[in-house]
Amino acid sequence: MTEKNTININANIELSISSLETIVDTAKKIIGRNEKGYYRIETADVVSQIISRFLDENNFESYIKDLSNYDLPSMK
Repeated sequence: MTEKNTININANIELSISSLETIVDTAKKIIGRNEKGYYRIETADVVSQIISRFLDENNFESYIKDLSNYDLPSMK
C-alpha cells in the first residue's frame, strides 16, 4: 500500500461467506502449518489488510467524494 497518513478503524461490513472462505483458505496455503500441524494466522488481520489494499488500489478517496454513493436515511 502507498504510504499515507492513515488510522485504523473497526467497522462492521457485509462480506459473503464464500469471500471469507477464500481468504482463509488462501492465507492457510500461504502460511502453511507450524511444527505441531496448526495454522498460526489471525484471519481478521488478513481480511483487514486485503480490504485496506483494495480500497487503496481502487481509489476509495474518489468514491467517497461522490455524493451519489451515499444512502444515509438520517441525512434525508
